[in-house]
Parts: sequence; structure tokens; C-alpha cells
Amino acid sequence: MAAQPGATSGDGDALWPRPSKTRVIAVANQKGGVGKTTTSVNIAAALSMHGQRVLVVDLDPQGNASTALATEHRGDVPDVYQVLVDDLPMADIVKQVPDMPNLYCAPATIDLAGAEIELVSLVAREARLRRALAAYDAMEFDYIVIDCPPSLGLLTVNALVAAEEVMIPIQCEYYALEGLGQLLRNVDLIRAHLNPTLRLSTIVLTMYDGRTRLASQVADEVRSHFGDTVLRTVIPRSVRLSEAPSYGQSVMTYDPGSSGAMAYMDAAREIAHRATVS
Repeated sequence: MAAQPGATSGDGDALWPRPSKTRVIAVANQKGGVGKTTTSVNIAAALSMHGQRVLVVDLDPQGNASTALATEHRGDVPDVYQVLVDDLPMADIVKQVPDMPNLYCAPATIDLAGAEIELVSLVAREARLRRALAAYDAMEFDYIVIDCPPSLGLLTVNALVAAEEVMIPIQCEYYALEGLGQLLRNVDLIRAHLNPTLRLSTIVLTMYDGRTRLASQVADEVRSHFGDTVLRTVIPRSVRLSEAPSYGQSVMTYDPGSSGAMAYMDAAREIAHRATVS
């Protein structure tokens, strides 16, 4: 049975358990418009508000995660592109998110759009991000959340090689599972050849509309396929979730009482309390 959108646990816990080592989570789905960036930003913000130190790596050339976290990503601002292509140290681009002392962002500019082509000729092109994070003192973070672009190109491959966990947002709409097989095959290939520790740890059901039979049917179908990998909490459709980035905020600070904010808070709580071993 799916948790009700926006339901809170009522446990009033202020600090969530910190993982024994940094959890690196790639948020991926090659379908656009499924809530990857919204999920990345709000899960990260919720975790940071409960005692976790969190870094969001914006790996999408659109830079929407950077926008939502009020992190400058225009013009000649140092960004993830220079880390991947020019070997700029990660420490040179990471910025603290305003008014969120535990939350940090590695921004993306439109230059990142050219990285797919430029990475092709580079040595160890699939592992550039992993190497950059390894050289950076990633141990100071409890979570590193990587917001992937809506594709299965080299940027997403870099995220999957750098991560230990994959989180997939799936919208509760028709064709929800379309194309998911290809993503899962890519995860299997990367596990076999490049990153044996990678695993699918979390599926988040997004854009849930409780008024429609379709939404509950899709939720049931996803749960029947993936079982306990699917979070109990579902994320409802919410105007506030769409509005928040235009104010340079996550919904957690823009409207913490909204159904979207409470749902992401519950989703983040589930993630924090889940075992970190497969």
C-alpha cells in the first residue's frame, strides 16, 4: 500500500542517522520530465536540514539544479564541465547553498552540453567524475547526489561510474516504464565492466495524482516489478514544486508546509533510515 502523498511520520526527529561512509547517489532516468532534478534538489535539501552534509553535483547542461539551489552558473563561472574536461579540482567549483549551511552545489553551465563530444577523446573518459570526487575530500559529505541529464550518454555514464547507488524517479503516468529497461541494462553493463559496487537502491514514484485510477495502477505496477526498492512515500503533483526553482529555492524552504515538501521530507527520511548495504 502506497503511503499517502504528503503524509508525515510524526516522529519529530531532528537528526537522522549519518551513514558510516559517504553515500554517492546518481539520480537517473533518460526520460525527460519525470522529476529528476526536483527529486535531487529536494531530497538533498531535506537531508541537509536533518544534520546531513550534502553535495549536489549538477550534471545536466540545463543547470536546473544549480538554479534551484541559487548557485551561479552563467557566464565564466567555474563548473562541472571544467572538472571533467580540463581537470579543474572539484574544490574550485563547489559552493555552499545560501541559507543552507549543510548543503553544497557543484554547478553546471551550458558549456557542459559540449562535454559529451569532448570526453570521447579523453583517457578514462567514463571515470572522469569518479576521479574528481576521489581527489576531492568527499569524506566530509554524508551524501553526494548527482543530478543526471535526460540521456544515457557519457555524462550519465560518468555519474553511474562515480556512484554506488542509483535512484530512479518514475512518474505515475502512462508509459511510465517505457525505456526503463535500457537504463537498467546500462546499469548492469557498468556494474560488470566499470563499477562493480553500483546498485539500484531506490525508486521514487513522482507526479502522483490520487484522483486518477491510472496513477494507482502505475504505482501498483512499479511496486510489483521492483518491490521494496520503491519508496513507500509517493510524491504528489504540486504547483509549489514547480514554483520553487524560479525563486532559487527548493520546496523545502519555499513552502515547507506544502504537500510536495512534506512528501519529499518523508522520502528523504526513508532514504536516510534505509540500510546502506545491498
